[in-house]
Amino acid sequence: MDIPTLVTAHTKLRPFGLADVDVLIQIANQKDIFRYYPNPVPWMREKTEKFIRSQLKHWEEHGFGWWGVEPLDHPGLIGWNGLQYLPDTDEIEVGYLISESFRGLGWTTEGTIASLEFGFEVLGLASIIAIVHPENIASQRVALKCGLALVDRTNYFGMDCFRYRVDAKNYMKVP
Repeated sequence: MDIPTLVTAHTKLRPFGLADVDVLIQIANQKDIFRYYPNPVPWMREKTEKFIRSQLKHWEEHGFGWWGVEPLDHPGLIGWNGLQYLPDTDEIEVGYLISESFRGLGWTTEGTIASLEFGFEVLGLASIIAIVHPENIASQRVALKCGLALVDRTNYFGMDCFRYRVDAKNYMKVP
């Protein structure tokens, strides 16, 4: 599958490749990087390679997935952003994870907006959700800035979460 590359004002969302393994291992092993994830264990090489392969397979099967995120002024992988199909609930989630040293600069918000635009304008999705840990205030802010509204508190992947959603009919491009 030909995975598109999206360019925003400050970032590039591009396909993952096995060349990203070493950098992704470094990101995945930052202290507390996965503290709001159901499985907070850092990744080793095998898990990282499996992650990249599973993302490429996800793109093949669904026509969307997670992209690697690179700032335009600082080439190199800093995390991921994009859309993921959740088979247990038949929903599409927008998800993101950015390296600690690159947080708070707006790149997660830009990538999330680009992901939502891709989902609604290119794929024609009816709705997109975000799953956010109740203590992850920064991710809650990103969801709200990008037009998602808090719908309920529920459980995903064995973890208590806030569920945000935006429907295509209520989606408006965020400047």
